[in-house]
Amino acid sequence: MSDRYPGGIISATAPEPVGPTDGEGGSAPGVWTMEQQGYYAGIGQWPKKVLPKELYSWGEGSTGVLGLNIGDTGVYRSSPVQVGALTTWAEIAAGMGSVGQSSLAIKTDGTMWSWGAGSNGKLGQNDTVDRSSPVQVGALTAWSKVNSGNGFSTAVKTDGTLWAWGNNAAGYLGIGTVVQQSSPVQVGSLTTWQKPSSGATNSMALKTDGTLWAWGDASYGGTGQNNTIQKSSPVQIGALTTWLEISAGGYHNAAIQTNGTLWAWGLNNSGQLGVGNVVNYSSPVQIGALTTWAYIDAGYASSIAIKTDGTIWGWGQNNFSQLGLGDTAKRSSPVQIGALTDWQTVSIGDSNTTAVKTDGTMWSWGYNNRGQLGLNDRTDRNSPVQIGSETNWSKVSTGFGKYVLATTKG
Repeated sequence: MSDRYPGGIISATAPEPVGPTDGEGGSAPGVWTMEQQGYYAGIGQWPKKVLPKELYSWGEGSTGVLGLNIGDTGVYRSSPVQVGALTTWAEIAAGMGSVGQSSLAIKTDGTMWSWGAGSNGKLGQNDTVDRSSPVQVGALTAWSKVNSGNGFSTAVKTDGTLWAWGNNAAGYLGIGTVVQQSSPVQVGSLTTWQKPSSGATNSMALKTDGTLWAWGDASYGGTGQNNTIQKSSPVQIGALTTWLEISAGGYHNAAIQTNGTLWAWGLNNSGQLGVGNVVNYSSPVQIGALTTWAYIDAGYASSIAIKTDGTIWGWGQNNFSQLGLGDTAKRSSPVQIGALTDWQTVSIGDSNTTAVKTDGTMWSWGYNNRGQLGLNDRTDRNSPVQIGSETNWSKVSTGFGKYVLATTKG
């Protein structure tokens, strides 16, 4: 007899897993319905059982952003500390901005939680009160993806609807107004949204049809419309239906298409677009000619990416060695970080970077004045250094306010 799979019946003949294998492809834990079993068998996917996923944080602890029930300025943790005792964390999103950050997370039961600075209503709690430990946002159990920007956030539900809340000064929320919202508000009425990403001044989201949409401030062309006109509602970027991965950064954005090509647009004063110059672009421009890009993360003024061969590459601002290249020189084109080929995921903030390898080890580099590298000290590093000896790290999110969130594989 097989083990119990997320959301489904006990089956003696489970198909060979070819799709989701970490428990994220099924429904909530429990007993499968016949409809669910038929669906996953029909598409050839059979998720494994849900394993425990712990949440950890470290770095600057002001405004309670670490979720450790501490919130005083000057309080920090220089190595990973578990947030509570729960083992059901699925998605995490560290905040953006130099002060007053907020954190967001989704549990395996589909509930969404927030903590940290409550200014602008960015915790979604219908107030502006800071929280120093996770508090549930509403009572819904249908949240799928979440992303935290600079004072505003976006999320997608399992029904494909898109939601936003927080600061809305330049139409950041995409709801057609510039009125601040302190709890989630639906963006339009469509049910075809798949993945959101919020930056410093604008947001993006992918639809299930592969189209890419953006809204918010466009001072540096961040909405990708070939102009600098503010948008308070989602506007499609071009006409392509082949977008796969997206990341909204400080004042620039990046995306990967299904053919493995990498694209960027927006502010480029530090070479963060990776196109070999420091010229701003108000619509997507391809970075080189390679078709082997798999993952992208846009930071404050830097970018970092992983190729299909597992190598990791960085470019843009490097004043704190956040590119991990052994120096502080900025780069305007992608440069490989070391020679390793086993990187799985990476997240870059404003001055430090955190990454996880395929063996489950976690590594960090860059600025470390608040212990944000997780190395139990406050010494900067200019190349990747392993955090502890654990080999069960899964996801990581590096905040712009010198702190990091991470989950385990279980």
